[in-house]
Amino acid sequence: MNCRFADLRHKEVISTCDGTRLGFVDDVIVDTKTACIVSFVIFGRMSFFGLFGKCEDYIIPWEKIQLIGEDTIIISCKTPNPVKRQKKRRFHQKN
Repeated sequence: MNCRFADLRHKEVISTCDGTRLGFVDDVIVDTKTACIVSFVIFGRMSFFGLFGKCEDYIIPWEKIQLIGEDTIIISCKTPNPVKRQKKRRFHQKN
């Protein structure tokens, strides 16, 4: 089955272990040497319209994906550990 990234963005990710709905696919990490998908990224949800920050992101390794269906992506692990997004460096910041 072929699937475009635009189609993946409309699929909800659900864990089979605890039934947690993690959210929708926001980004994909690709290995440029092998041209294979390494993992899906789900951005953290905003807290109170973004005024109180946001939750951390989830990175789902490709090996944990059991099924990509019409509307959902089923993963075979507990809720993954959240990962903090690295802040982008500004051109005027020093190391």
